[in-house]
Formats: sequence, structure tokens, C-alpha cells
Amino acid sequence: MLILGSQPTDMKKQIELLQLAKQVQALAENGLHYSENDFDLDRYGNLEEIALRMISLITGLSNETIEMAIPERNGYRTPKVDVRCVIFNDKDEILMVQERIDSCWSLPGGWCDVGYTPTEVAEKEAFEEAGIRVKAGRLLAVLDKKCHEHPEDLYYAYKIFLECKAESFEIKTGMETLDVGFFARNALPELSTPRNTAGQIDRMFDFHFQRLHWPLID
Repeated sequence: MLILGSQPTDMKKQIELLQLAKQVQALAENGLHYSENDFDLDRYGNLEEIALRMISLITGLSNETIEMAIPERNGYRTPKVDVRCVIFNDKDEILMVQERIDSCWSLPGGWCDVGYTPTEVAEKEAFEEAGIRVKAGRLLAVLDKKCHEHPEDLYYAYKIFLECKAESFEIKTGMETLDVGFFARNALPELSTPRNTAGQIDRMFDFHFQRLHWPLID
């Protein structure tokens, strides 16, 4: 049982502090996973200890309980969630980015970040990868990656496709992208299949042309 303040104002602040502490812990855990430098590993380890202690103080739970429940590497493994932005221009072309990691093309997007809603992730990824400001709206699909023609992956993942409306069609590359552009249905570039398949892109065009009218769930 979490121990939070009894007054509405205090509870609101504590909930916000808890969310921030969990976000710091997630950033620390990511650093521990990707860092190879001993000094960085030590710093991220200290940062995670601070975040876990903060969560313990906010919730009233013991350090041992927090350490077992919060870090994913020690707790229950759940599917990762990938968000993809579906953005069309006024020529019925879909926006895609060329991934630096494999030089192939995908819808803008990536893993969900702790502390962000799926729509916030979509809007953030669209700007970071394609330099475009969008407003995320309609849910188009929630797909289990194993049910589609993706290559094998270490992660078990669900994929969320969100329709996004562009504020303008000005685009530019980001740190993780080599190029960016709009493509017609019959002129798609080579796809980055770990991120999206031809069948999935085809379904996004079906939604755009109103041949599909409900979210895909599979």
C-alpha cells in the first residue's frame, strides 16, 4: 500500500514527484544498460540508488520492495511498446525517415519513454526524427510484433500506430536519421523491417483513404 499525503494538494505533488522519480530511475537503468565506461556505470548506479530511495520515501515502501519491483531487469518482464507516427501530406504521400542504424526507411517513432503518453511520444519522435510538428490523434492499430513479418528480435513488443496531423510539411533529418521524405503508395523505399512491414504501411494507406474505419488489434 502506498503512503501518500491525505490532502488533495499534497497528494497531487507526491504523485508528480513519484512519476519524476520513476522517470529518473528509468533513465539511470538505460544508462546502466548501454554504458561501457566504468565511471559512467558508477554514476548511473548511484543515480538509480537515489531514484529508488526517493520512490521509497514517497511511497512508504521498503527499499528492498522497490528494488525488486521497479527495475525491469529484476522484475516481471513485460512487452516493450513501440509508437509509430502516420503522417500524410496533401498529395496523399506518407512520411518516412531513413534510419541511420540500417539505412532503410520507417515511419517516425520509437520506444515509449517513461513519463510520456503515447501521443506525446509520437509528437516528440516526429519532431526529433523528421523535424515536423504534429498533433497526434486517432489510434489506427495496436499490433503484436510476433504476428507480423518482422525479423526476430530480443524484445517482445507491441506496436502502436497513431494518425498525426502536421502543422506544416517542412521536414529535416535528426540525429538518428539520414534522410526524410514523403512517398506515394506505389513508390515506397526499402523498408526497415524491424520497425515496419510493407503490409503495415499498406494498411495505413487503407485508413487514409477510408477503406478501413476501426483500429486494428492483433
